[in-house]
Amino acid sequence: MVESHPSIQRLFCEFVQMKTITLNNIPDDIDEKEVSMIVAAKLFDQGKLSSGQAAAIAGISKREFIETVGEYGVSVFQQSAEDLLNDVENAARRK
Repeated sequence: MVESHPSIQRLFCEFVQMKTITLNNIPDDIDEKEVSMIVAAKLFDQGKLSSGQAAAIAGISKREFIETVGEYGVSVFQQSAEDLLNDVENAARRK
């Protein structure tokens, strides 16, 4: 496990090192956690973050991110409709 090996933990932290984003001048009626989730969902959707990295940005567990990212119009399956249709057609041919 990463926690039990300091050298592995250091390498892991260097590998997944991410930039810090500071949100300034956000209107009071906009929730900072909501902004974090929107940013995380968008970057995940673009393939720039893993679900775990996106969850960390959003400040939630990976499971919670996977369960809620659909509310932002993002699929965790990252598969185009065309690819999905091809998979269904291929499966139907094998029957």
